[in-house]
Amino acid sequence: MSGKNFQGLKEQAEGAAKDAANTLGRATEDAVNQITGASQKAIDKASKVAQDGVEKATGHAAEAISGLGKKCGFEK
Repeated sequence: MSGKNFQGLKEQAEGAAKDAANTLGRATEDAVNQITGASQKAIDKASKVAQDGVEKATGHAAEAISGLGKKCGFEK
């Protein structure tokens, strides 16, 4: 095999390796973005559920205090 042919094969192999590395990098980045997006959605949902729970508890507490106030004669 001549040096010129070997150099050509070497360049092709290097190019293929670079392409594979770039493809792997893009795939990894896409996977990280998907995981990040899913995590953010889960956090948003958990926050919404917690907020709804706090709002319900606040409403129940207000009703209970109002009822107690009426029973004690503080409110009509």
